[in-house]
Amino acid sequence: MDDTESILSRRLVRYGLIWGVWTIVGLFFTTQIYVSDYVAKQPIRYTRPLLVQTSACYLWALATPLVLWLSRRYSIQRHNWLRRGAFHFLFSLALVSALLALHSLAVILIMSGAGQIEPLRVFRFVYFNLDRWLLIYWLILLMSHAFNYYNSYRKGELKASQLHTQLVQSQLEALKMQVQPHFLFNTLHSISALLSKDTEAARKMITRLGDFLRLTLENSGSMEVTLQQELEFLNGYLEIERIRFQDRLTTDIRVDPEVLDVRVPNLILQPIVENAMRHAIGNSTSGRVEVTAAPHNGVVRIEVKDNGPGIDAEKILESRRKGLGLANTQARLAGLYGTAARFEMRNNPTGGLVVTVEIPRQT
Repeated sequence: MDDTESILSRRLVRYGLIWGVWTIVGLFFTTQIYVSDYVAKQPIRYTRPLLVQTSACYLWALATPLVLWLSRRYSIQRHNWLRRGAFHFLFSLALVSALLALHSLAVILIMSGAGQIEPLRVFRFVYFNLDRWLLIYWLILLMSHAFNYYNSYRKGELKASQLHTQLVQSQLEALKMQVQPHFLFNTLHSISALLSKDTEAARKMITRLGDFLRLTLENSGSMEVTLQQELEFLNGYLEIERIRFQDRLTTDIRVDPEVLDVRVPNLILQPIVENAMRHAIGNSTSGRVEVTAAPHNGVVRIEVKDNGPGIDAEKILESRRKGLGLANTQARLAGLYGTAARFEMRNNPTGGLVVTVEIPRQT
């Protein structure tokens, strides 16, 4: 019922617009004739030219929906322009001749009366006005084609945009899904290693793993979460890693409360922190990882620092190309924010590696 009312409403609007436009055209031509005769000091009553002009315009108002329908049904395309062009030419001749004949009868009735209606007079009226009325038909046809082409172009653009958005979302979802099993496999490997050495620590790690997976599943369908939620994920992950490394790992997280509500990619920090711990603990008996987040020139700047040995420029490039976590991080940032986001790896002058991520402030 609602669809029928909507269609009917749209049709009434279109018909109202067509009749409104032709009414304005009729009034415009009527005023021209009236003013012209008034300037020539041959004033006439306004009603007579009004009836003559509006009779022509309202005939076209009746015919316009038919012309618009034919324009859509038999549109002129590159592959059929000759056949469709011939069709519209012949149809326009027939339609315009019929409209002119009706208009001539109306003009004769208004100007002279029914007694002056003669076939030859009607024929002459049709013949001498045929070219101008044919132009009206083809002007309506041209405007209809232009509107239809524009509408098709916009629909094509919208469809292409939707397909691109769906593709990007699928790619981002695939990238995000790669992070979860990567982390899970590493954690299960650590649990397996602890089972023979420290059963209680392995049990605690399994419990923390369950809590962490629950948090990630609650937001598994979200591309973005608030920074506060992301820090909850990170803390759950770090609890597992502290059990794994015990006294060998210390962490320090400092976040400006102003940016806690800013939206960031889901699970963006875990692979960066994992990479930092690998560098910090790999060549040291005591690894330290620092995470800071604060506003900076309209973006949120997140830095992850470690106290490892750092890496040279070639290894930084190789790590960004081949490392699953860091490569995914860059790809997700580019997919979500384009050039508005920044990802950078550099050696800290005081030692260790610094990973900097800048994300637009969106709450």
